[in-house]
Amino acid sequence: DGINPDKLNYIFELKNIKRGRISEYAKEYNCQFIANKSPWGVKCDVAIPCATQNELTFVDATQLIKNGCIAVCEGANMPCESKAINEFLKNNILFAPGKAANAGGVSVSGLEMSQNSLRMSWTKEEVDKQLKNIMKQIHKSCIEWGKDHNSINYVKGANIAGFIKVADSMLDQGLV
Repeated sequence: DGINPDKLNYIFELKNIKRGRISEYAKEYNCQFIANKSPWGVKCDVAIPCATQNELTFVDATQLIKNGCIAVCEGANMPCESKAINEFLKNNILFAPGKAANAGGVSVSGLEMSQNSLRMSWTKEEVDKQLKNIMKQIHKSCIEWGKDHNSINYVKGANIAGFIKVADSMLDQGLV
């Protein structure tokens, strides 16, 4: 039946406060839980791999596509094998690579370093506001550099935007 705000709040409390298992969510909301198996065979609209590197394989990708998945968003560092990513792109599945979609944690670390360097303390709301701006800019850069005919290739956009950011920094510092 999908996840609504109440169910999402239950998950947040279960995982972040109680340190519970997702099987408890399945019991609470009377939904299927399959132990010791990856979830990629379950029919879904959006898949968000976010556990371990290369957890979503080529075989998993083909199953998701077969089941009608329309978008995959990496919520960790490289949870999809490169063959899986290529399969998503080949089949016009909206794919958000971790280097863009999962950049929030690194960005918050950068904001923390800025606060420490400036000997300042920002409110949670200020950090959240700055993070939202950073993520919007990442999305804008992915669109700018990822235009591919009539669609956006977020992998291409994130790669080019990342390269340009590093190259510009090297130029600014006189290293090139």
